[in-house]
Amino acid sequence: MPGFFEAINNLPTSKNKTHTVCINGQQVVVTLAKKLEVQKHGEDAYHWISPTEFELKPQPKRQNVVYRTLMRKDPGYVFHEGDPHWPTGIGKGGYTWQIKSE
Repeated sequence: MPGFFEAINNLPTSKNKTHTVCINGQQVVVTLAKKLEVQKHGEDAYHWISPTEFELKPQPKRQNVVYRTLMRKDPGYVFHEGDPHWPTGIGKGGYTWQIKSE
């Protein structure tokens, strides 16, 4: 096997893998960790902050989230065995869904 080891030594070396992402139509070379982060969030979730840097777009804040709570009211819904998913009628000492004012 005189030619086998010579052929192995003469094989072309592999090139380093380059990782690219496309942010707003521009291709940029990044590290593997940065590419995985961009794939996790999606390329549309990023924007350019300078010609060479990009970051996640800020997420919109949810404001004025209001939840309704079950409160006692006269008259109100009367529930079968206290189950709020099974109202039996409207009566004295029942409950209603109301927005809690603070």
